[in-house]
Amino acid sequence: MTSKLCLVQDSAADALLEENPFALLVGMLLDQQIAMEVAFGGPKKIADRIGGFDAATIADYDPEKFAALCAQTPAIHRFPGSMAARVQALAKVIVDEYDGNAAALWSDGADGKDVLRRLKALPGFGEQKAKIFLALLGKQYGVTPKGWRTAAGDYGKAGTHMSVADVTGPGSLQKVRTYKKEAKAAAKQAKAAKA
Repeated sequence: MTSKLCLVQDSAADALLEENPFALLVGMLLDQQIAMEVAFGGPKKIADRIGGFDAATIADYDPEKFAALCAQTPAIHRFPGSMAARVQALAKVIVDEYDGNAAALWSDGADGKDVLRRLKALPGFGEQKAKIFLALLGKQYGVTPKGWRTAAGDYGKAGTHMSVADVTGPGSLQKVRTYKKEAKAAAKQAKAAKA
């Protein structure tokens, strides 16, 4: 890895993301309808409650018990039950298709286009989320398959502040939030103009 991740703004939670590719993948899965720091802090909460963060352990965990531990205060997400099911579904794919190794999604020499295709095939990963995660891999995780910037689209461009891929500290986090707020306002304005 090329840099120290600073997505949660908590050293222990960020360290887990940095050393555990599956934790980083789960953080990205959780990153919807909640603050980014809460989403990427979710894997640490799970790890603290089950004593580690391993795809096979999570895939095999009793679904009701896993949902309950995800709902413990502080919950991993504002929708802990549905997100617990998604985390387990993702864990099962990583175990069944990648032998429990999330890094196998991108570490076999595949190009950016193939890595993007694999990411989009994961439960809970659509086009946008997959592109953002690919950009995060390239910009901060040291994973730069051939063509990754092109495959990640605008999220892969250098010097942007569009997504979690561009967050390297509190200042860049604020720039990303400003960008998202402006983009949302522009979309709302465009929708109103059509009406």
